[in-house]
Amino acid sequence: MHPASPPPDRSGLDALLRNRPFLALWTGQLLAQVADKIFYVLLIILLKTGGYTPGQNPADNSMLSAVMIAYTVPAIVFGSAAGIVVDRFSKKQMLIACNVIRAGLIVALPFLPKAFVVLLAITFLVSTVTQFFAPAEAAAIPLAVGREGLMSANALFASSTMGGIIVGMTIGEPLFSWVKHSFGAASQEFLLGGLYLISAGLIYTMRIKESHGGSGGKNVHPWQDLKEGLRYLKHNHLVSNAMVQLTILYSVFAALQVLAIALSGKIGLKETQFGFLLAAAGVGMVFGAAFLGHWGHRMHHKPLPLIGFLMMGFVLAMFAFTRQLWVGFGLSALFGFGASLINGPMQALIQEKTPESMRGKVFGLENNAINIALSLPLAITGPLTDAVSKAVGSDDLGLRIVLLSLGFLVSVMGMGAWKHTRKVLQDVL
Repeated sequence: MHPASPPPDRSGLDALLRNRPFLALWTGQLLAQVADKIFYVLLIILLKTGGYTPGQNPADNSMLSAVMIAYTVPAIVFGSAAGIVVDRFSKKQMLIACNVIRAGLIVALPFLPKAFVVLLAITFLVSTVTQFFAPAEAAAIPLAVGREGLMSANALFASSTMGGIIVGMTIGEPLFSWVKHSFGAASQEFLLGGLYLISAGLIYTMRIKESHGGSGGKNVHPWQDLKEGLRYLKHNHLVSNAMVQLTILYSVFAALQVLAIALSGKIGLKETQFGFLLAAAGVGMVFGAAFLGHWGHRMHHKPLPLIGFLMMGFVLAMFAFTRQLWVGFGLSALFGFGASLINGPMQALIQEKTPESMRGKVFGLENNAINIALSLPLAITGPLTDAVSKAVGSDDLGLRIVLLSLGFLVSVMGMGAWKHTRKVLQDVL
């Protein structure tokens, strides 16, 4: 019982890769994702070596925390407002403008005073502009692929997003070191700004038709727009339940990011190599995207999100007893595959059931919920694991208890979320 309409036989990854508007959007988004994570790395480098600290002293933990807060706060504060703005303008123009503005802000850094407050301000502004990119991108996907390709497109976007995070975090430091050594200090900012401009150029080549190009609703107060979006979610239980499942999914991913550090040390990796474990999850999401692209239309009667949650819960429980590297990588890939069974169908459902004029508001609210869902587990999981380990007197046993508990909780929440979605589907269908 899959909520999104089954695509015709011509859908799938092959059709997507022949779709020029989708390719322009996808490659532009992927490059922007990599640039976002490289920017995160650049902030750390500038704090450590860029002379933005008083007296040229190394940045302390409080300064690092201040920059991270400036980077994350806009995601929580402006997520919903960004969606309202997106509905009033062309999605394509919004995506291009976000990339150009981010490029300009970053390229301006070498010409501004070397003060910590300047770095904080640029970080805050870049992160704020990024909040407008996310809902515009999600709202543009249905315009590029149409209803029949939504499931495949969203699965591919989810896997490439994970890949962009991994690639950006991996290549950021060595890439900046090479560029700085070869072309000078300011070249770091110019390189990053260039990536955003290339992304803007790719999206510029995207040819889509927008029936709501921003002319309507401009005279409506933004607060009315926000209430309209909340009212839509309140009355459309199918969309709101799908959003709940996506929020749970991203919460679990955030918790895994924290647990992967300790877990990597248990399976034969260094704790600093936890990125390899997350990369395996990204590989699993790529396989999930391929699966949904080629066989998703045959599985539309199956509860794919429920299967995904149960798969993720099983993997988390098995992680508690895993001590071999190849088993850990295999389980992580299975985790990513299960995640794709949730993200692809649920994101496709939201895009399919939401009118074009409402997509910006809905995806802005979704982006807000997901950012909060990402922040809370990152703040709670580490201290909770430490507290449990201290209570039982063993780090290994404490990690096992947390993993088993999380696996059970994910399975229960997944079954509960799907139960509500299934009830709504029965009423709708």
